[in-house]
Amino acid sequence: MKILGFDSSAKAASVALTDNGKLLCQYWQASGLTHSRTLLAMAEDMLKNLDMKVNDVDAVAVSIGPGSFTGIRIGVAAVKGLSWAADKPACGVSTLEAMAYHLADRENVVICPVMDARRGQVYNAKFEACEEGLKRLCDDRAISAEELINEAKNDEKIYFLVGDGADLCYNKFKEAGVPVKIAPEHLRLQSAWGVCKAAETGELVAPDTLTPNYLRLSQAERERLEKMNNK
Repeated sequence: MKILGFDSSAKAASVALTDNGKLLCQYWQASGLTHSRTLLAMAEDMLKNLDMKVNDVDAVAVSIGPGSFTGIRIGVAAVKGLSWAADKPACGVSTLEAMAYHLADRENVVICPVMDARRGQVYNAKFEACEEGLKRLCDDRAISAEELINEAKNDEKIYFLVGDGADLCYNKFKEAGVPVKIAPEHLRLQSAWGVCKAAETGELVAPDTLTPNYLRLSQAERERLEKMNNK
């Protein structure tokens, strides 16, 4: 199955194409431009260089969160429009699960994606490598680094960190004396390849049913609720 994948959940954006799990091509860009200007243009250029069109793929996948609220909205909207126009099924995958595939060849460790969620928290989930690819150990969540470290103290396996929150958490793990490893820099951030890998076992749906998973309210929504509660 050929999967066209998109990730725009952080500062960088990427698109990738896989064929039965094999990476055919990936474009990754952190140019400072908004994803609304770069994401579809990258996909169009990539497919053109592969002498392919969207009609040649079997499904279109996208990271639906957690991550940048604006970036996720752009990615989901782009895939909805692209899938609908090409009459292709869509697949929304967890940003954290997609990142975990970067470390799916590491055995006997807890694969631990951590994204900086600010407000003293990280977006996190935990996985283990298995014969099928990944085994999920907990749901996606927003958690403090201290809570995560307390969980790690009760586990026998080493935590292997990946994500833009890995540096912060790595230092805190070390300070707490908890065994930890960190992904190499070139594997640390989100990628559309990871989205494609996660989509291989994901649910294919009609594009209009794709829904972002922000995990928590945006700052604007929190401020609005605070104002309402203070009235």
